[in-house]
Amino acid sequence: MTRVLLLGGSGQLGTAIAQRWSDCEIVAPSHDELAIEQSGRLADALISTRPDVLVNAAAFHDVDRCEDEQATALETNAFSVGRAARLAAQRDVLFVTMSTDYVFDGAKGSPYAESDSPNPLSFYGASKLAGERLVEAAGGRAFVVRTCGVYGPSRSPSRRRTFIDRILAAGESGEPLRVVADVVASPTFAGDLADALRKLIGTTEYGLYHAAAAGPVSWYDFACEAMRQARVELAIEPIAANQWKARAIRPRYSALESAKLGELGIAMDPWREGIAAYLALGVR
Repeated sequence: MTRVLLLGGSGQLGTAIAQRWSDCEIVAPSHDELAIEQSGRLADALISTRPDVLVNAAAFHDVDRCEDEQATALETNAFSVGRAARLAAQRDVLFVTMSTDYVFDGAKGSPYAESDSPNPLSFYGASKLAGERLVEAAGGRAFVVRTCGVYGPSRSPSRRRTFIDRILAAGESGEPLRVVADVVASPTFAGDLADALRKLIGTTEYGLYHAAAAGPVSWYDFACEAMRQARVELAIEPIAANQWKARAIRPRYSALESAKLGELGIAMDPWREGIAAYLALGVR
């Protein structure tokens, strides 16, 4: 049985991994017990746990706060990830960490492949890109996996509602609802992402991958489809991105193409199926 040391196990992706990697022995300490920034504790945990795989599903992913707390963003998303990768390499432990579609600027206007050049617009994207490069520099066996708009249940006591939860709650309460229509992404169900990662770590094709729901979609169309599938009726007003004021600049088009996964025979479900799978869980 594969033994996995999982950081960020109470988040949306971590929760899905803990639930769905049933053929693995999962050790998932809480954030208070072991955080990605605590390199000394992590070194001790690698010795005591003796994992085959170290998975980092933790991040400082508040995109707007990253603009104001740049030192924290760099420490969590880059420097700590690089140190974790080096510690894993020293013990010949497979390292898996997540990155983001926000490493791209959106100028391409079509789904991004792994071979496309990154150009982040936000400090969050820049910090995650720095983490990617530090993992590569560590030189160990590693998968860096970019994904997009992850949503799913979370075991975190402070969990925030998912985009779908917020949309459906507004629809059921009759609140006015405005959603950006000119920003295109690849919102990804955490369960689908966890399944793809489990298949990926069974290979030895290490490197950079994209793993996101198949098919680009605007957040407006995604919201409309979530309402339709949930049988909630309420008109949604489409708005332009420049009407939604935010501290950080987001790419207007950051959908990802999971091309390299496809070459390994690992398929990501379409975004509509991700919505259906999430709604079937009944988590609201």
